[in-house]
Amino acid sequence: MKHTLSVLVEDEAGVLTRIAGLFARRGFNIESLAVGPTEQAGISRITMVVPVEERTIEQLIQQLYKLINVFKVKDITNIPSVERELMLIKVNATPDNRAEVMQVVQVFRARIVDMSEDTVTVEIVGDPGKMVAIIQMLNKFGITEMARTGKIALTRESRVNTEFLKSS
Repeated sequence: MKHTLSVLVEDEAGVLTRIAGLFARRGFNIESLAVGPTEQAGISRITMVVPVEERTIEQLIQQLYKLINVFKVKDITNIPSVERELMLIKVNATPDNRAEVMQVVQVFRARIVDMSEDTVTVEIVGDPGKMVAIIQMLNKFGITEMARTGKIALTRESRVNTEFLKSS
């Protein structure tokens, strides 16, 4: 199962290296990683997605707490959260198919940030599912390059689970 961890750390050189080393030593892959400052000066939030079993995630959380500079670790996998990613994707867009590509971009509320005679570069922000969906739709035109950030997430104070709302 994929787990999303939100880790608050001291904003200091080497903290990310120690965390990545902890995962590497235990043979675990970090599937997604995003790091940035928080609302509090000197503290950064690391959001990571790790594919591990339920019993293993608890051990990893305990190991993270043992590292110097780690203040708080939270597994937000099953907690209602707002999740976002940013993706830039360059797609073949010839005069013959450009209108169709632009239609797909519009449906996903993405935006074109660069255009040449043969390609368009699209910027899209959304949850991970939206990223997968637009990739599937743009694949038929030919994706030439893609850059994707790691997932960032904050828990919902409202406690409203949007996954539940989607299935209603």
